[in-house]
Amino acid sequence: MTTATNPGARWLFPGRRAGQPMGTSALAHRMRKEGLPTFNGRTAAIRQLALQAPAPVVARMLGYHHVHITALAAETGSPWSHYAPSDHEE
Repeated sequence: MTTATNPGARWLFPGRRAGQPMGTSALAHRMRKEGLPTFNGRTAAIRQLALQAPAPVVARMLGYHHVHITALAAETGSPWSHYAPSDHEE
């Protein structure tokens, strides 16, 4: 996929540095500037992930605390909501 202003770009949202994508904060700023909320989309994406994997696994992947993701999973009605949220590597 390329953009109209930069047909050679590999990224949908190319950054200022050559060959690099736009940073997350810059993209979020531009989206808010256009009136597009970013927080709700992130929460929806996390909830979708929590439907597909146990909340502690999702939390570890994203760097969140497992309690927060477990709460989102429970609100969503995740089939993993009874999964024990602890370190199972011990």
